Amino acid sequence: MGKSLVGNHIRKLRFNHDEMTQQQLADKVGVTRQTIVSLEKGNYSPSLELAFRIAKAFNLPLEEVFFYEEDTKQKNFD
Repeated sequence: MGKSLVGNHIRKLRFNHDEMTQQQLADKVGVTRQTIVSLEKGNYSPSLELAFRIAKAFNLPLEEVFFYEEDTKQKNFD
């Protein structure tokens, strides 16, 4: 399984919010620091509920925190 097609701006947003640490964000949204690490690396796609909690932590709409990357590789099932 490759990297997620759901990307995010969490690292940049943390920096722009008084250099919030991964642990501070994790505590704010109720997950472990490792979950934030995995999200930032693109190794994990959050649940919809977690995505909304993260967006709320930054006081931003969901689409300003997360984005969907189209898969440019066409799969041929013929």
